[in-house]
Amino acid sequence: MTAQPLPEVVRIAGELIRIDTSNYGGGNAKGEREAAEYVGRFLEELGLEVEYYEPIPRRTNVMARVAGRDRSKPALVVHGHLDVVPAVAEDWTVDPFAGIVQDGMLWGRGAVDMKNMDAMILTAVADIIRAGERPERDLILVFFADEENGGVEGSALVVQNKPEWFEGATEAISEVGGYSITVDDRRAYLLQVGEKAMIWIRLVAKGRAGHGSRLHEDNAVTKLAEAVAAIGRTRWPIQLTDTTRALLEGLSELSGRSVDDPDALAAASGPAEAFLRSTFRTTTNPTALTAGYKHNVIPEHAEALIDVRVIPGTEDDVLAELQRIVGEEIAIEIVVQDIGMETPFEGGLVEAMVGSIGAHDPGVPVIPYLLGAGTDNKALASLGITGYGFAPLRLPADLDFTGMFHGVDERVPVDSLVFGQQVLADLLRSY
Repeated sequence: MTAQPLPEVVRIAGELIRIDTSNYGGGNAKGEREAAEYVGRFLEELGLEVEYYEPIPRRTNVMARVAGRDRSKPALVVHGHLDVVPAVAEDWTVDPFAGIVQDGMLWGRGAVDMKNMDAMILTAVADIIRAGERPERDLILVFFADEENGGVEGSALVVQNKPEWFEGATEAISEVGGYSITVDDRRAYLLQVGEKAMIWIRLVAKGRAGHGSRLHEDNAVTKLAEAVAAIGRTRWPIQLTDTTRALLEGLSELSGRSVDDPDALAAASGPAEAFLRSTFRTTTNPTALTAGYKHNVIPEHAEALIDVRVIPGTEDDVLAELQRIVGEEIAIEIVVQDIGMETPFEGGLVEAMVGSIGAHDPGVPVIPYLLGAGTDNKALASLGITGYGFAPLRLPADLDFTGMFHGVDERVPVDSLVFGQQVLADLLRSY
């Protein structure tokens, strides 16, 4: 019996996964060039004119513009990123860069973040063009490098040096929104209308170097360890915004639970609980430690990296509180900082996104939410472009989809990718 061919969106996502674009951060990356060339060839085969921008060797960005039926309307940016975070193969059930399909799922690094959406963009546009149709308005398709490093060598340089790519655009859609969650056995979709601000900081402790055997009270490693533990154990208070209040109201309507306890209400969303709870408050997670070079040598210098995500508008207060927590002996250096954003859950594009989901999953509510992480929409904001997260996926209730962002055994259902392609194509045809 001959195996059925994979849907095009699944095949393309798998082929992109097999192009290892691991980004280790700080300029250390395998590079996106081969993935960008793959995307470029696909777009050229659709008859589109493709432009590349590689400001740093192998850190390649690619763009194509699709002419719409009504070119008097502002253009829509539809964007993804081609890099992925690294994966340790030994930790995975499958080869993270094999892009295999098993048990009805596409597995691999990027299946969730975000080569799935890259494939959905390509195939949704292909559906329109191959049918001899045009989108309602101009589409600006962009695939960025370096998003997993805050876009420092990707979208930040593109908006700075290639602003003409985005001429006439006022809105954008990209990742981490439009996916479904299940709240007490009822499905709902989350539409991303805001992002927390990101502040990546480095803690630096200094002490006196010496022999590891001696009585030594000025130890940089001890100072750093105490500071890291203090930050890691800090539980920041809930600070609601207009978006998170609207999220809570939506969850309350679905579950019948009170909005008075946001954490308890988030618990009704099953596997998405931790993802949603992080949107109610600042988070400060230690992610890396560097100190010493030999077992019996006390170093004079120790460092730690902390991933700080703050409620928009509270950046200065959080930095001041972090300094108070670690004390004056620990220096705080800002490695990367970007903005927080929040957009009202209203307007023509929001209505169109909600409507396109409703056409394929009738009667299921769409709720706004604030993303606890960040996307390349922040770079586009510097050009006055309003960004949303809309990578539509109808997901099984028991799948911990949000837990697989940067996690082990990243995977996405094949049927969900096909759903997303269809919803996205309908949006681009009509909006």
